[in-house]
Amino acid sequence: MTEKINTKGWSYKEVIFQIVLHALVFLFYSMERNQTSIPAYKIAFFLNYAFAAFFINYVLLPLFYYQKKTILFFVIVLLTFIGVIMVEEFILEKIFFTGNRANIFGGILITLSQVLPPIAMLSGFKFGWDALGKQQEVDELKIAVKESELQFLKTQINPHFLFNNLNNLYSYAIEQSPETPEIILELSGLLRYMLYECKEDFVPLTKEVDQLENFISLSEMQVEERGSVKFSTQNILANFKIAPLILIVFIENAFKHSTASQVDNITIEVDLHLSTSGTLSFLCKNSFLPKSNTDSLSNGIGLENVKKRLELIYPNAHQLYIQNKNNIYEVRLTIDLATKE
Repeated sequence: MTEKINTKGWSYKEVIFQIVLHALVFLFYSMERNQTSIPAYKIAFFLNYAFAAFFINYVLLPLFYYQKKTILFFVIVLLTFIGVIMVEEFILEKIFFTGNRANIFGGILITLSQVLPPIAMLSGFKFGWDALGKQQEVDELKIAVKESELQFLKTQINPHFLFNNLNNLYSYAIEQSPETPEIILELSGLLRYMLYECKEDFVPLTKEVDQLENFISLSEMQVEERGSVKFSTQNILANFKIAPLILIVFIENAFKHSTASQVDNITIEVDLHLSTSGTLSFLCKNSFLPKSNTDSLSNGIGLENVKKRLELIYPNAHQLYIQNKNNIYEVRLTIDLATKE
C-alpha cells in the first residue's frame, strides 16, 4: 500500500522565505573581517551545501520523515553529509586550491564542523516553516469543523421549532378557532426571521428580543385563561449582538412542559437584563406538575442543541444554571456579549 505524498507547489511566500534565508546564511558563511569581496570557492562550497539542504528539505523530509520513516531518513541524511564532504574534499578543493589543502584531507570532524552549520540552518528553518504551516492547517481545520457543527446545530432548530408549532396550529384549526389566521401570521414572521435573518453568526440583540416577544405572544395562546405569562426586559441595546436562536429554546421548553402538565395555574416568567458592561442575564421560570413526564425537561434535541452551541460560541463567556425544584423549572443564563462585539 502506497501513501500519498503532498506534492502541493510552493507558495510565493515560501519562495521569498527561501531566497531571503539562503542570502542571509550565505552572507553569514562567506563574510570575513577585512574582506572586500567573496572568493569564488566560497560560492561553490555554499552551492554544494544548498543543494544538500534542498535534497533534505524537499525530498527526504516529505518522503521519509513526514511519513514516519525516521530511521531511514537519518541514514540517508548521514549519507548526504558524506556525499557533501566528498564533493568538497575531492572535487571542489582540487579545483580551487593547490598544494597541501588540495591534497590533504583535514579529517572528518574538522570538515563536518564546516559543512554542518550552513546545512543545519537551511534545513532547520525549512522544518520550522513546515511546522508553522501544519499548525495553520490544523487551526483552519478546527475552525471549519466548528463552523460545520454550528451550522448543523442551527439547521436542527428550525424543524424542531416548526414541528412543535404546527402541532399547536393543528389543534386551533381542528377547533376552527378565529385566532388561527393570527397564529399563522405570527408563525410565518418567526419562520422568516429564522430562515433569512438568522443566516448571520450574530444578530442585533434588539432584533432577537423582538422575535422572542413575538414567539411569546404566539405561544401565549396556548395558555389563555389557564395561567399567566410575564415577559420583561431592561436596558436592551442595539449595539450588542447575540448568536440567534439561543434563548428561544428555553422559552419554547417552558411553554411546552407547562401547558402539557397543567390544566390551570400555569406560570411562565421570562426576564432579560443587560448590564452596562455587556453581560446579558436571562431568566426563564415555568411551573409544572410532577405527575407528568418531566424527565424530558432537561433532555431533547432543543436543549442539548443550545448547550452545545453555547460551548462552541461562548466558551468561557457564559454560565448556565438549570434547577428543577418545588414544581418550578428554572433556567438562569448569563452571556458576556462584549466578547463578540
